[in-house]
Amino acid sequence: MPREAGACHLGIRLKRLGINSRSDHIIYMRDDCAVCRAEGFNAQARVRVDMGDRFIIATIHHVNSDLLTDGEASLSERAWEFLDASEGDCISLSHPALLESLRKVRGKIYGRAFEGDDLSTIVRDLTEGRYSDVETAAFITACSAQDLDGAERIALTKAMVDVGDRLEWSRTPVVDKHCIGGLPGNRTTPIIVSIVAANGLLMPKTSSRAITSPAGTADTMEVLTKVDLDLAAIRRVVASEGACLAWGGAVRLSPADDLLIRIERALDIDSDGQLVASVLSKKIAAGATHLVLDIPYGPTAKVRSLEAAEKLKASLLDVAAAFGLKAHAVLSDGTEPVGRGIGPALEARDVLSVLRCEPDAPQDLRDRAITLAGCLLEMAGCVDAGAGAARATATLEDGCAFKKFEDICAAQGGLAKPPVAPHRWAVEATENGRVAGIDNRRIAQVAKLLGAPDAKAAGVLMMARVGDRVEVGAKLYEMHAETTGEMAYAQAYVDQNQDIIAVEVS
Repeated sequence: MPREAGACHLGIRLKRLGINSRSDHIIYMRDDCAVCRAEGFNAQARVRVDMGDRFIIATIHHVNSDLLTDGEASLSERAWEFLDASEGDCISLSHPALLESLRKVRGKIYGRAFEGDDLSTIVRDLTEGRYSDVETAAFITACSAQDLDGAERIALTKAMVDVGDRLEWSRTPVVDKHCIGGLPGNRTTPIIVSIVAANGLLMPKTSSRAITSPAGTADTMEVLTKVDLDLAAIRRVVASEGACLAWGGAVRLSPADDLLIRIERALDIDSDGQLVASVLSKKIAAGATHLVLDIPYGPTAKVRSLEAAEKLKASLLDVAAAFGLKAHAVLSDGTEPVGRGIGPALEARDVLSVLRCEPDAPQDLRDRAITLAGCLLEMAGCVDAGAGAARATATLEDGCAFKKFEDICAAQGGLAKPPVAPHRWAVEATENGRVAGIDNRRIAQVAKLLGAPDAKAAGVLMMARVGDRVEVGAKLYEMHAETTGEMAYAQAYVDQNQDIIAVEVS
């Protein structure tokens, strides 16, 4: 990329301090160094860091101890990796050019619509690392407070596709599936992929990690097999098995989406406009031709009402059609968690239980997976209309789906056994009665306080469903944690929220 205008300082050498900022690019310099004094590089200022033919835009953090000398600087580990730098390398610093695209973000905050190539420019600046986490948060918040209209959603989707790689496949149809989320434990994807691929369809599935939930499909699959596959590995696995179950963040399919997801997770924001662009940009980039969408709705789901679900469905289908993607949406029950497990390892156990057709496998998870897999089989022409669910059921019951799942995992690195949490604590009914409701958001919060999704064995094991009759002392759910500290945090939350599972006294 061409260099930007600004003063340049050579001869600053890098010293590795081993600081992991996890996300933002950060440069560490003495607050009294000659460069900072000369250029007015104050703490939190943005600066361009060049090394060879690579550069980053980094945030300055000042050091006022002897960790660094006047002629030294250090970088966050993420910045070291991006620049492929080594200790002792020489860098140059300059003032970055003003970000014109931020004017468009500010305009959106005040109610002006994005026009022309506004979103294309914003997304390009974002993926090139020109936006700080704070500026990215401003963009996300602007698009949430002033939701994107139809034209903006199409423009954002196109911009997110254009900045990344695209996969092409030698045969069609290429099928995909996505759940809008907001429903703990709804881990249908591995089951659907196994059923569909066992029927000869191509399903190169890339999934995200959790945004605001206790687990995403990639988090759950990661306890079972390797998911951080590069493009070559994805192609190899798909060529061998007709499908994969990979983490989308390991490849550059809509890379802007991964940057947005990281900030959305911290903000606990997932607006409709960005959700539509996030979902569809990755499907388009992955080469999908047919897509089934699961939209759960309920009072404590991400989508709260049938009206909102219908509105989101229309938006998804409209944007999909603009890109020639054939899509079908299923509106599903979102009143309570699906399956028994909430958290990566616990959800993985549910997946294995369904695929192995174990007698006590969660029936609701099985039924949802069969319904959605059946839709894909019908859309792709494998079976006649109305016959998809029967074919999906047969593929499960004859063992073909589990065999395909085993083969996919073997191609990705082998099938592992899910870990088990060392600390458990049961929440019990304090009254006789009937389970009247389960708060999806708060039971998910319990799982996150227990450590999910980062602590893979952590989460919640559901032991009661809506409509069940319970007696005093009956277990409603069981909390699983990897540390006593996380268990204590979750217990304190539960003590303050006794009605996460509402029991009507009888």
